[in-house]
Parts: sequence; C-alpha cells; structure tokens
Amino acid sequence: MSTENASETAPLRLTADELSIATGNPEKRTAVIDSRAVPVWTFSGKDADQSVAGTISRLPADCRGVKVEIVVAAAGGAENSGLEDVYRLHLSQGAGKAPEDTCEEHMTPVRTALSAAPGLPRTIELESYCATAPDRPLTVRIERCPGDPADTCRCPTDLLLVRVTPVKAPAAPFIVEDAPGYNSWPMLQAIGPKLVCAYSRGRGHDIVESCRGVYARTSGDGGKTWSPETLISNAPDCGEVTIGKGLDADGAMLLWVRCWGAMRRHDLYRSADGVTFTRIATPVLDPMPMQITDIFPVPAVGLMALWFAGNYSDDGQNSWGTLTSSDNGATWKQRVIESGLPKSEWPTEPSAVCFGNGRIFAVARTECLENTTERAQFQLESEDCGATWTRSRTNIGDVALSTPSLVFDEATGLLSNYYFHRGRGVLKRRVVKLDRIIGNPLAWPEPEPVALGSTAFPDAGNVNASVIQNMHFLAYYSGTAPDTFVAVSAAAAPAGATGENAVPGKQD
Repeated sequence: MSTENASETAPLRLTADELSIATGNPEKRTAVIDSRAVPVWTFSGKDADQSVAGTISRLPADCRGVKVEIVVAAAGGAENSGLEDVYRLHLSQGAGKAPEDTCEEHMTPVRTALSAAPGLPRTIELESYCATAPDRPLTVRIERCPGDPADTCRCPTDLLLVRVTPVKAPAAPFIVEDAPGYNSWPMLQAIGPKLVCAYSRGRGHDIVESCRGVYARTSGDGGKTWSPETLISNAPDCGEVTIGKGLDADGAMLLWVRCWGAMRRHDLYRSADGVTFTRIATPVLDPMPMQITDIFPVPAVGLMALWFAGNYSDDGQNSWGTLTSSDNGATWKQRVIESGLPKSEWPTEPSAVCFGNGRIFAVARTECLENTTERAQFQLESEDCGATWTRSRTNIGDVALSTPSLVFDEATGLLSNYYFHRGRGVLKRRVVKLDRIIGNPLAWPEPEPVALGSTAFPDAGNVNASVIQNMHFLAYYSGTAPDTFVAVSAAAAPAGATGENAVPGKQD
C-alpha cells in the first residue's frame, strides 16, 4: 500500500463581483486584462490591512480540505523586475450556529515575483491543503501585505479571481509505535529491502527526562507491519533522543543518539540488521552540538553530517557546521561554518545531499515563529566538499519549527523536500529539478500534501525520509501530549524518478 497524494475535485470560483471589502479601503474597478474588461479589486501596495472576502456557499460532501489560489495582475512592466508582492489567506468556517462560533484561521504570507509584462495575470497558490469540514460554507479572505519584509512592490495590484479546490484527505499512515508515552523524533533508514525505524519515548516533549530511551522496530513489507520493539539505549542518568541516521561504507545503519543530562554527549551506534545496535563512537566536540543530523557520503571526504549548536536564544551561542569521518564513523572531525548567529538567522536541523563534483545541497529549519515571509526554510550550498558554504532564505514559508528531509534522485535530477507543517497537521512535499534552485532559493515550486497528523503544537512533526526502489517512506510522530505515536507514510517517487539512485538526506 502506498499513501497517495490528496486527490482534487473541480475548483470553485469567486470572481471580483462575488467579493466585498473586509478590511481597509481596497478599490473595486474595471480593468483591461488580455484585451477584456474584467472587474477587479485593487490593492494600493502602500496601505496596510487591505483585504476582501467572499463565501463558498457549500463545500462538497467528500471534501476534507481545500487548496486556495488567487489570480492577480500588477500595473507597470519592466520596472517591476526583481520586485515581489506578498499575499495572505484567511479562512473561516462556522458550525452553522451563532456568529461567535466562527473562528478565522490566519495562513502564512506567500511571496512571489512580479511579471515584467504589464498587466499579465499570475496564479499564486496561497495554501496547498487546509483542513475543512464538508457540507458547510467557507469564507475566504484575501489580504495584501505591503508591510511584510518581502513585499518590495509599491505599485497597485489587481485581484481578479479566487479559486478554491476541494481536496480529499490522503490515506492514513502505518503505525510503528503507539505505546503509552511520548513516542517521538523518529529516524527512518532502509537497509536493503528492510525499513528500520528508530525513535525515542518518554513522558513529554522533553529531551532531558531520564526516563527517555531509544528503541527500534523493523519492517519487511513497506511499513505495513513491524517487528517487536528493540531497546537501543536507556541510560538512567540522561534523556536519549534519536537525532540522525545514515549508512556506512559497508551498508550498515548508523544512528546518532543525543544523551542529555548532567553530562552531555552524542553516541553513534551501528547496526547491520536494525535489531542489534553497537555503540562505535562518542566524539569529543566543541562547541557541543544540540544535534547532529543525517549522515551522507561525500567522495574524497568520507562520511559527513551537519550539526548545529545553541540555546534557542539570542545569546551569541548559535552556530552550525560539519562533521566528517574518513574511517567509516570511528572518529570524527568537527568544523564550524558560522557562529554568533542571531536566532532568526540560525539554520537548524538541516538535511543534506551530495550530488557530485564536491557539491552539497541542504535545507534547514528556521527557529523564527513570527508569521511573515522571514519564517522560511534556509538553503545551504557548498561547491567544495563542505569547506565553504552560502546560506540564503527560501520561499518555503508554510513552516513552523518544521524539520525538512531531502531525497535526491541522481538519474532524474529531481529533489524531494519533505516537511511537516506543525500546527497545521500536514506533511508536505515540494519536488524540483535540483539545477533549478541552485543559487535560486526563491524558485521552489508549490507543495503537495502527502499525509496528515495532529494539529497539536508541537506534538506532531519531524519527518525523516528513506527510499526503497521507487517508493519514499516518511517517518513522523503525531498525537497530543502525553501520548503520541510514530507513523510511517509511503509516497510514490515523483514522476520520472526511478528511485534506484535516490539518496535520502537528514533530520531530527
């Protein structure tokens, strides 16, 4: 069984005539678009809090979520080159009772580049999947955000159309572990045709609790069924958490375990079968990473993992870098890439792939929670086997402490970026040709929903990917404290991908 992407039905439309002022003073007028006179709502580009709203009278009976797009056009032409505008979606769906029962959900601002052609319409996806109830009205409000840091266009823009596409929910995932307790932070690794899922269990969202241990199960049927639980480690003096995985040069699984207590360390375990794990290294590191992420091979270097260190504050202690091993994981050399970073510029929980000629590509989570386009995944690039790096912010803003996990298919050049949008309860995938986004971090395409989980924050998230043939397998956790479960979903590799050369990246 594979988890199919959420299926869509015919879109529902709201024209400018079906929208009205919600906030501020947008202007209703007639514009000429493609030689046709059409009604539009014009946002000034300077005045904040301008929005319009309309209502879909009834969603279909099989609808479990919606995708929302808008069609906009901007005045001007070549002078818009390099400029961007930002829009934000707000949704509300009452229970059919008193107005006060209706609660508006505020989505993530979305940035896009303006067209150099004057008045050329653009379609912008504001939300790929937002859970909704069937057989009820849905009110859609569209806001332009000139106060957002990414909105650099000050010319007016016209809203022509809102398109709402009902979406059916993806298939349910397979359950790996749902014993009482806070089952969380899974790492997933394929050893040949076998999946190995290592995870941590404690009482809550707490990495220090001494009762927290590390366990593993295996599956030989693509995640449908899982072996009995194996204990990897449960030391009484610290909390232990799975933080990174990979394969060594012999094809055995490597697993990083963070041990946090009075003493702090990171242990590296090795397993040839996913059942018996042996500790092979405890490197002495300075600065001490908060986390070491997935292990991947780099020709002429050996094994590499990225790490980050800090206290999740602006105390000047935030840094990140690389660990490399030339002896198959027995010893590791640490290198600092950036240090003294403010929390808003600190890339955490990165996932990386090496794609030839010493080039390494990674994406990383942001610790920023403010709901602007500044809250977006980071993109990290190296052309010299990890000696030097460039860091930039992407247009992937539908995140909230969302850990990414990359899968790269060498045969097709397709890169899949998986991440769980915490608080929204949606595991998403963005697929792109890797050469399209090298040096171009704002060119990521729109996401697609792959699986669903709890909307409880932060009790669901942290996806970690692995590959068997033409299937991508995705481990994450979900539920509500104090009891959460570890799940695995399966998604077919993107069209054109063979899967034979697919390489998963990193995570915690």
